[in-house]
Amino acid sequence: MIRKLVMLCLTVLLILLGTANIHANEQATDSMKNGEITWPKGQALPTFAKAKHLDVVDLRENTGDEKLLFTTLQGNVNREEPRIYFIEDDYEEGNYTWLNDVDVPYNIMENPWDLMMKYKDEISGVVVYDPEVEDSINVATTMAGLEQAVVSSPDLAEKLTEAPFNLTIIEDLRGRFDDGIDAYKWQYENLWSKTTHRMLVGLNPTSSVDLPEDNWDDFRVIAEEEEEIRDSSNQDIYDLELTEFLGEESVYLRFQDAFPSDGWGSAVHEVTVKADGEVIAQFIPGQEDEEPYLYDGYHSNADERHDGHRWADNGDYFIYQFTPPEDTEELIVSVDMWNQFKVSASNVQPIAAGETEPYGYLRDYAVANRAMVFWLDSNVPEENELFEQIMSDVEPNTPYLGWFDNDVAGEFSSTELASEHSVYVLAADWFNNMTVFSGVKGKINKQKQIPAPELDHKIYLTFTFGEGDNLQYNQHKLKQLWDDEARGNVPINWTTSPLLYDVAPSILGHYQQTATENDLLIAGPSGAGYIYPTPWPEDTFDLFAKQTKKYMKRTGMDIIYALNRVDEQNVPLTESKVQDYIDYVNPQGMFLSWESNTGTSILNGELPQSILRGVSSVSEAKEAIADASAEWDGNSPLFISLGMLSWSLTPSDVEEIVDFLGSEYEIVRGDQYFELIREANGLPKK
Repeated sequence: MIRKLVMLCLTVLLILLGTANIHANEQATDSMKNGEITWPKGQALPTFAKAKHLDVVDLRENTGDEKLLFTTLQGNVNREEPRIYFIEDDYEEGNYTWLNDVDVPYNIMENPWDLMMKYKDEISGVVVYDPEVEDSINVATTMAGLEQAVVSSPDLAEKLTEAPFNLTIIEDLRGRFDDGIDAYKWQYENLWSKTTHRMLVGLNPTSSVDLPEDNWDDFRVIAEEEEEIRDSSNQDIYDLELTEFLGEESVYLRFQDAFPSDGWGSAVHEVTVKADGEVIAQFIPGQEDEEPYLYDGYHSNADERHDGHRWADNGDYFIYQFTPPEDTEELIVSVDMWNQFKVSASNVQPIAAGETEPYGYLRDYAVANRAMVFWLDSNVPEENELFEQIMSDVEPNTPYLGWFDNDVAGEFSSTELASEHSVYVLAADWFNNMTVFSGVKGKINKQKQIPAPELDHKIYLTFTFGEGDNLQYNQHKLKQLWDDEARGNVPINWTTSPLLYDVAPSILGHYQQTATENDLLIAGPSGAGYIYPTPWPEDTFDLFAKQTKKYMKRTGMDIIYALNRVDEQNVPLTESKVQDYIDYVNPQGMFLSWESNTGTSILNGELPQSILRGVSSVSEAKEAIADASAEWDGNSPLFISLGMLSWSLTPSDVEEIVDFLGSEYEIVRGDQYFELIREANGLPKK
């Protein structure tokens, strides 16, 4: 009897130990036992305890190292209950806008070190990152979440280990890793099993230090395209006379985007520099012979394929430095370039944008949830291999929060890669205080449906602002657009993330409560998370679709704007994915892609689809509408949907566009738009 009892006890113990081991990597399940974060099964993202009072600190003047330190402190403290709120930058919506909107009492602390003193007893110690391997910042962040620690530079660590803080260094990563991939491989082998597998977090370990305001004062524009050209039709060899800039050691040539709102800036194929008629430099961007002359590439892109070229869109630029012989009397640079170029020159050396500092945004959320933080480029084979291994380890329909390396190319390839592994993306690398907003309630309700006008022989036009899948856009830029005085004068569809219901219900509630009858919130690409449907495996897509249905129902959304890319190209939705959207989501309609044309169709005989024609300026929108309307005969309804680039257009611009139109146009919301399409195609009203 005793032996049986002992065996039974051992069996129970082994089962318990096995269960503990199985769930060691799920520290954020139904409830985090040492905190107040709850994360029920089936909920996309965790809910934090209710925020009752906040200590607010302005970190705008603090260094990147200090922001890293304090945001990792914030993550550990807010895990139990949201108590710390930081202002880290000058936000588009205003620095205190959302803080005052959440209606949580707060006090402002002038010195962030007082905050460290107040909460130091909730911290176990310090993890020191290696300044020689900046990716160790991410590894240190992962450790901080697991060990209830803060992340520090070596210099700040000295201060933290002395009175009055007297903290202990529990990990020192200096000299441990050869490079970034070495750090992430070590992290995967040693820490991954201890972290939550219910979310992935991708963060750049550093960000660029802001340049001084007078950095470009000595530059003068010497060549600029005056038309919005996007088809390289102006490609030519332009001779740039730089003789007047002689007299100092070097001449600096800066290439920018003449129309930064639409992303078709300077593109350069070949550069030839002649001093008094003699060639002193000649190179093709993207190839090795460019390197001696590229002074500052600042987020520009180069492609050695297709004969090689470098380009800079939006606010990006690149600078070449040329040093002619001392007695040079004439300097001419011949540039093979095209599109919307803007070229300026100076003989005064600017400060290059190469200096970086640790990046603090979203680290509070990663630390609080004990997530593994990494930064891997899907376009680099060794990094891509590890990236795929990590995504293969998580359950289908796991979120990836943060962003990707390598700008737009990184977005396309990495989102496709994530979709292939049944992982959805939440752009959130500039979202601040997520540990607070996940603990503040919001008033969420269904949107009021507006009946469509009577179907007639008219041109029905609807406007949709994109970027809604982007959580930081919802927090920052969308609020700025929302406050435009013209909002409400014209029907507009606003893409937002249904997952704000978990992440920031107070922000979603604000938009719902202040919406006019002309404002309609719809789900951003491509539902409850940013994905490309076609690459997503057939056998798991129902999980994403069902989650989309649940969160759209909770937030009162009934229309989806989807992006669908394969090999970085927009492609139609497959019949099977369309059917999944019909069976599991059943939206009123879908907007698709971002194209240079528009058109409507009925997918699988049931689901109305409208291709968004993307525009980035008022003039481009007017041209697009005229093009789409050119063959209309006036004997049937025509449907046009425009995608408005949120970074360059506003509700005031939409109003200007509408004022330009004739009486044959009728502007409608998305729900009215699809109701009319259904009626025009003999489909039942939804």
